[in-house]
Amino acid sequence: MLPAVTIREFRIAIPQADLDDLTDRLARTRLPQPAPGDDWDAGTPNHWLAEAVDHWRTAFDWRAVERRLNALPQFVTEVDGQDLHFLHVESPVAGATPLLLLHSYPGSVLDFLDVVGPLTDPAAHGGDPAQAFSVVVPSLPGFGFSTPLAERGWTTARTALTMDTLMRRLGHESYGVHGSDVGANVAREIGLLDPLGFRGLHVLQLFSFPSGDPAEFEHLTPEDHAGLQHMQWFQSVGGYNGMNASRPQTVAVGLADSPVAQLAYSELLASFGNGTSLLTFDQILAQVSLYWLTNSAASAARLYLEDARSGAEPRRSDARTGVAVFADDFRTIRAFAERDNTNIAQWSHFDKGGHYAAMERPDDVVADLRRFFA
Repeated sequence: MLPAVTIREFRIAIPQADLDDLTDRLARTRLPQPAPGDDWDAGTPNHWLAEAVDHWRTAFDWRAVERRLNALPQFVTEVDGQDLHFLHVESPVAGATPLLLLHSYPGSVLDFLDVVGPLTDPAAHGGDPAQAFSVVVPSLPGFGFSTPLAERGWTTARTALTMDTLMRRLGHESYGVHGSDVGANVAREIGLLDPLGFRGLHVLQLFSFPSGDPAEFEHLTPEDHAGLQHMQWFQSVGGYNGMNASRPQTVAVGLADSPVAQLAYSELLASFGNGTSLLTFDQILAQVSLYWLTNSAASAARLYLEDARSGAEPRRSDARTGVAVFADDFRTIRAFAERDNTNIAQWSHFDKGGHYAAMERPDDVVADLRRFFA
């Protein structure tokens, strides 16, 4: 006889002693000697860290973040031996489209707090009730409250299988998915699975790169070439990719012992668009605090290691796909994306916003999701 499946209600209640310890550590911050110029050229600069740490210590309110999360229905269930934390916010509109929202790195379920209301209850936010969604927002395995990792082997592909299991366990036999960053990769893997009732994937990035064939460059537009330049810039500053994919446990020692190291290592939140991020200190510090308070730096980074060691070969996707390209994000190049994804049904450009668009430009993300899943 199979064991009964349990879904437990969950509420965040960080002990005050943990918050006091964080404040104490911040008060004793020792920054490194600044690089010449003290700008973003060599990494997170001292001047930015000093201002962020002061805000974290004197103005940031974790309890406000906690209250906002606890105002939403949260649960934990076990899938494939791993505890998964998730928000499940059902729409008051009958027949609303089930939608799985998959977060970024170094992000979390906090990525989507500003879109949950407009998606689930559009009438209350000036929208059309016919475009309502019921949303599921999981903490990916190893992230946030989906910790600790129970075992090795949590690749993007395994995570995709787990997300499909979660949706069906919640009674959603037909659903769509949206993702950014690692969430976009998991969304694409779900598209490769093509589960019964799948309504398509909407992502902020398709990570398609040049194959080396010179012919691929013959018909690129000026905008495509600008995207290539941004790609080259990011490769020059994305050292965390190599570290996470090879020695995540080593770097996590510093991240688990120093909140300011966690803040500095999360520099993408402030610098992905090379100085164009629209995120506030409060938004950045909410994400960094969640990683710190759950001590999840090592397990979150481990996804990179597992994928690097998986030996998985690239596969073409035939799933119905929508792409929203924001100006200061990784600029997906359509020619490469269409080579790897044969059914791109919607392609949108936005002239403001970056890698964390659900936090930076939530109205644009909501509008694009409504259009894609209409």
